[in-house]
Amino acid sequence: MRFTLRQLEIFVATAQLQTISQAAYSLAMSQSAASSALGELERQYNCQLFDRAGKRLILNKLGTQLLPQAIAVLEHASMLDKELQGQTALPDLSIGATMTIGNYLATLLIGEFIQQHTSCKINLHVQNSEQIEHLVAQYQLDLALIERLSTNPNIETLPWISDELVVFCAPEHPLAQQKKADLNELLEHTWILREKGSGTRQTFDHAIRHLHKPLHISMELEHTEAIKRAVESGLAISCISRLALRDAFRRGSLVPIETPDLDLKRQFFFIWAKNKYQFSSMRTFINYCLARTKHISASQDFPLPNIA
Repeated sequence: MRFTLRQLEIFVATAQLQTISQAAYSLAMSQSAASSALGELERQYNCQLFDRAGKRLILNKLGTQLLPQAIAVLEHASMLDKELQGQTALPDLSIGATMTIGNYLATLLIGEFIQQHTSCKINLHVQNSEQIEHLVAQYQLDLALIERLSTNPNIETLPWISDELVVFCAPEHPLAQQKKADLNELLEHTWILREKGSGTRQTFDHAIRHLHKPLHISMELEHTEAIKRAVESGLAISCISRLALRDAFRRGSLVPIETPDLDLKRQFFFIWAKNKYQFSSMRTFINYCLARTKHISASQDFPLPNIA
């Protein structure tokens, strides 16, 4: 065997960060040492793993093919090292979650999980669906929980629980009194929506695709809590997950609006990079989440702590 684990570490870091300097920094080594090791790896096998574009190193076809295998080798080696040292605890996890799941489900599930597996450290990254899918496909996250079905060919998906969006407004808004709105009525009002690239926005845009004219959208915001505050102030109406609105509806600070003409149902999913080795932490966490929500028909039925 002519390659070393250190060479594989440099190859993976360079593939993910796209520059030797950042890869070297992440591995606490000099840029010249990292560049030399990567060059030696390519010379040993008389191959090229990257296309050079200035200072950027972009994986070519061979490098793309080898990346998941290199990551799997490093993960196996890390677990072997821990077992040889007598460490049998679950390996650490890097988990991604989209905004709604991250803010209202993932933190609770992770908190419960690490209470049972105290030596397992979990890093949670919360961003919109588009960003999370990119990080997973680049092997920068072990797995993620997202709000839409991924069409990325480099990503594997597993259905989780169902979810539903709901249109809502402030109690003083005209629609609050009638509690229901058809498509024409929805067109008459100003909207605040999630940004494009989010799973919530994708579901909403698909639901309104048959409207004969565009909605009047005054703002696009990345965070559901900011949208809720803006709608509570009477600035507009909006549409986000019923899960994120449960306590606001209970308090009466926001009011749901029935929209029989819109299909706002969707599914939550687990995702991970294609060909990624599912080490014990990944399998255990996924199985825990599935078991924890086994008897829950929809996300809003998950037992969340009440907020006064």
